[in-house]
Order: sequence, then structure tokens, then C-alpha cells
Amino acid sequence: MTHPLDKFKFCPVCGSSRWTEHNFKSKQCEDCGFVYYANPSAATAAFILNSRNELLVARRGKEPAKGTLDLVGGFVDMYETAEEGMRREIKEETGLTVGEVTYLFSVPNQYLYSGMIIHTLDADFLVRVGDNAKPKAADDAADCLWIPVEEVDPAQFGLTSIRRAVERFLAERLWEKY
Repeated sequence: MTHPLDKFKFCPVCGSSRWTEHNFKSKQCEDCGFVYYANPSAATAAFILNSRNELLVARRGKEPAKGTLDLVGGFVDMYETAEEGMRREIKEETGLTVGEVTYLFSVPNQYLYSGMIIHTLDADFLVRVGDNAKPKAADDAADCLWIPVEEVDPAQFGLTSIRRAVERFLAERLWEKY
């Protein structure tokens, strides 16, 4: 697997081709001195539960891992907090408006986008909704399903970081702790 910065051959400030590795996560221009760090992008994922301890999952409508199960979530936009980004993604993908989101843990991830590996840091949240919540799949979710927590199978989740998050959520029985 190539490093994400290998795709960038020229300095984005001055256009110099003397754009060289500074260290494992950055490149520096030998002409103008600009240094760019490839830090992870912020992303979110939601463990949305109703009072019957059913987990809301989405079926991915787009690659990567199209057709597999996923948690609702996505990239945090500039000027958003992770919580604001989580609420926005839930609204975009399910139509649900939620209040409190409770941070659980984070998982590093590599996400293939436009032929490039994007390093992300997924912030995972617990979100409780009423039993009358009626999600409707939208945006990049092809379908929304309620699955009893006891029946959730991590192997059905196509993205590695999401599968790891689901495994941890289940192993630590986090729905009982928050």
C-alpha cells in the first residue's frame, strides 16, 4: 500500500517538483519551505439504539463495501464538532433528528476514496432514540434495518474499522453501561 502523500508530486504552494519526504507523515518543499502533514480526517459512527436494544444499521449503497452493513456516520465537516457532524450524518442518512450523542471510543481507519487511501480517526457514539423512530435510508445508505443487539454479526460489516467498533461494542456490552 502506498503512502497517501505519494499521490502528490508538486508543492501545493509554489508548484515546485522538489517536494520531498520530510518524515513518515509529511512532505516539505525544498524551494519555498512549505511542510504538509497527512494527519487523519475526523469521521463518526453511531450506535443508534431504541429501548428494545435494537441497533439501527445501514446497508451501504456505495463502494467501498457496497451492500454490506454499516453504522450510520461519515466525515466531520470543517468547523463542526464531532457531535455536530454525528447529528448531521444521522439526519442525512436516516432523516432522524437526534439530541444527545454519547462518545464511546475511537478507531483508526483507512478508507479508500477516489483511488486514494484516506486515513481517518472514527469517533464512535451511542445514540438513544424512541421506539417510534422511523428511519428512512438516504444519502449513501441504501437501506436502514433494526437488528436486536444479540443478533448483530460483526462479519456482516464490510468496513474494517466499523467491524472492529461493532466487535468492541458487543464484547464490552456498552449499551448496558451508558
